[in-house]
Amino acid sequence: MVRLFLRPLQILLLVLFAALPARADGGKTILVFDASGSMWGQVEGEAKITIAQRVLGDLLETLPADQQLGLLAYGHRRKGDCSDIELLVPPGPDTRAAIRQAVDAISPKGKTPLSQAVIDAAEALKYEEEPATVILLTDGIETCNLDPCAVGAELEKTGVNFTAHVIGFDVADKKEQEQLRCLAENTGGKFLPAANAAELAEALEEVSVEEPAPVELSVRFRATDGEQGPQIDEPLVWTVTSLADGTVVADHENAATLERTLPPGLYRVEVLRPSDEATATREVTLEAGTGEVIVTLVLESPLPKATLEAPDAAPAGSGVMVAWTGPGVEGDYIAVSPPGSADDKWINYGRVKAGVPKAEVLLPTVEGPYELRYVDKRGRVLARRAIEATPIQATLSLPASAPAGSTVEVGWSGPGYKGDYISVVEAEKSGSAYVNYEYVRDKPAVGLLMPATPGSFEVRYVLGQDKRILARQTIAVEPVSATLTAPDSAAAGATIKVEWTGPGYRSDYISVSKPDERDGAYINYSYLRDGSPTELQLPPTPGTYELRYVVNQDQTVLARRAITVTEVGATLAILPSAPAGSMLEVAWSGPDYQGDYISVSKPEADDGDYLYYTYAREGSPLKLQLPVDPGSYEVRYVVGQDRVVLARATLEVTAVSASLIVQSTAPAGSTLPVGWSGPGYDGDYLTVVAPGAEPGEYVNYVYVRGGENPAMLLLPPDPGRYEVRYVDGNGPKVLASQPIETTPVTATLRAPPSGKAGGEIPVTWTGPAYDGDFISVTRTDGDPSSYIEYVYLRDASPATLRLPAEPGRYEIRYVMSQGPRVLAKIAVTVE
Repeated sequence: MVRLFLRPLQILLLVLFAALPARADGGKTILVFDASGSMWGQVEGEAKITIAQRVLGDLLETLPADQQLGLLAYGHRRKGDCSDIELLVPPGPDTRAAIRQAVDAISPKGKTPLSQAVIDAAEALKYEEEPATVILLTDGIETCNLDPCAVGAELEKTGVNFTAHVIGFDVADKKEQEQLRCLAENTGGKFLPAANAAELAEALEEVSVEEPAPVELSVRFRATDGEQGPQIDEPLVWTVTSLADGTVVADHENAATLERTLPPGLYRVEVLRPSDEATATREVTLEAGTGEVIVTLVLESPLPKATLEAPDAAPAGSGVMVAWTGPGVEGDYIAVSPPGSADDKWINYGRVKAGVPKAEVLLPTVEGPYELRYVDKRGRVLARRAIEATPIQATLSLPASAPAGSTVEVGWSGPGYKGDYISVVEAEKSGSAYVNYEYVRDKPAVGLLMPATPGSFEVRYVLGQDKRILARQTIAVEPVSATLTAPDSAAAGATIKVEWTGPGYRSDYISVSKPDERDGAYINYSYLRDGSPTELQLPPTPGTYELRYVVNQDQTVLARRAITVTEVGATLAILPSAPAGSMLEVAWSGPDYQGDYISVSKPEADDGDYLYYTYAREGSPLKLQLPVDPGSYEVRYVVGQDRVVLARATLEVTAVSASLIVQSTAPAGSTLPVGWSGPGYDGDYLTVVAPGAEPGEYVNYVYVRGGENPAMLLLPPDPGRYEVRYVDGNGPKVLASQPIETTPVTATLRAPPSGKAGGEIPVTWTGPAYDGDFISVTRTDGDPSSYIEYVYLRDASPATLRLPAEPGRYEIRYVMSQGPRVLAKIAVTVE
């Protein structure tokens, strides 16, 4: 348990010694060692003197030999004597062994004159003449006549650079700690209690960072004309203030550049250019170790010249062409703003473009005085010109009333600006609100669609720029009506004729809906553009429904009529079973609506799901493709409108089989006769594939639909193990398979080693001579399909081959066309 305490104390002493600056001016350190009788007290079973001797001895081994250390002790010779203070080892280099020997020889006896001991150590270090450091290791407070606080303050006052660090060893009492802390802090030193690991960790962190000695920096302050501009050489006015204490280190000093020697810290720098009163301010942190420091402030360049020419007045809301001169760079613009407003405030603006001497600016719609401004891309106003926006007005001409949903011709007069429009709206709504609107553009009158709901409305002339209303006139929108004539009932899914009267507006329609559905909802509908009557398809599900005349503009319903949709039926006549993949004959009866179909599905499948289907329009009976997998299925009559099933019949699909007669081996690329038996459906085929291939994969295949047996199947060009299969094309599903191994095929070539460019040479060959095989001449690095000249091998060997027209080294090849695959090659030189 003692070791748990030794380590924190040892680290504390080590950090204090290590933190001592290595002084170029010869600064020295004395350790003041408490040898009072209380050092015989124990900490966790071991005497404090023993702990201190061992820890200090271990510490001395880690210190550099040239560190100038000394040792002073008190209370080690006599009891009750406040003058028992002795310098055991004078400070100097190479004193570690002497200090260790002296510490080990100490036997605690006396009192604790720690204040006088610190004074004696300071005087031994000539603290009034040289920098000096004292480290006091004590286990108690002052027991003689001096006040440690007062001693610390006096030593700090009279010393050159005196510091006392105090280690309170096993000092738990807060008042005693405060006495020791006062001595240390009055000299700028540290008080470090060694009571437990947590407090020691804080102390170590605090003393482990050495504070740098004060330095001063050579600083030059300058200003530039703009961000990338040159240094300004004309006289400027400089003010520099320390933000640490408010000291003004330069107060309105006139100079192009300003030079000062300053300590590190945070400063505020201000500069003024008297010629145009441009100013700049910057806060800068000066850091030690940066050498000569140059601090640059940026003054805005003098404003460029610009001019504006425009009429003195123009109608409010109109576009004004403004002639301009100025920088004309991207980002510059001409703004119109209220007079006296901030430079960055504008109502409208137009961009300026280099080479285009005028820019259009849209005036506000409210009459009154305004200001045109040339603003550069940095937001600076380079030129200003006053302009007056004169009043504008508009008029409207329209009837006092109109039918709901009708289109009314509205005559107008007004500025006719781009974006202006005429709207119809409830009278209490704001200018931007509308039910319908039409742009005025260049038309003397507009056709304006009235609301579908009767009531009192307002027609308005609205400025597009800011939705300001220039003119308004009320209009009464009057009710309109409609009628529907149709049968009281009809079959589900049937198409009926509906006679109607009503406004017949564009996109109005008649719908069939459930009675409780909202007005805009429908199951089916028919537009009224072809007049009365119109045709409408009824829902496929029996029940009570509602026919509606609907105004498309806002889904207003003008007329309703109930209709009963009666049930319809269908029948299916099929065999109870049929072979998998076959075509099933289905006799049926039913409504035969457009889109109705007969399907085959799994019994558990949803009504609209199917595996195969045939449209009912093919007539009765019709042919229905069956699945390739045997099992129980369901044939259904389905209404195409929403997949309602009118009739069902169960069907058992029986398994079909096939067999193959194939030889076990054959040459690669040859044509193999394959004997077969099977259903022979249209789309069934024989294929050759790699073992384990998916049912739909193939290398080569041949259909069996022609009934040729055996069928001739082309084998792959590469030798290896394969599988011949009979595949039901509807699946695809493999009904039979047989393994086969294709054996390698070879070829030989013999030809003259050289020949004349463009001439012909005989080539003697052997090989499989499959249909499409050829002999080619090509470059040596060409791929198998490349050639310069070639000849098919339809005739017997030898073949006559034309050589390339360019001299060089080439290659003659025997090529199997299927791959293509090169079976043989020889070199040839073209001269």
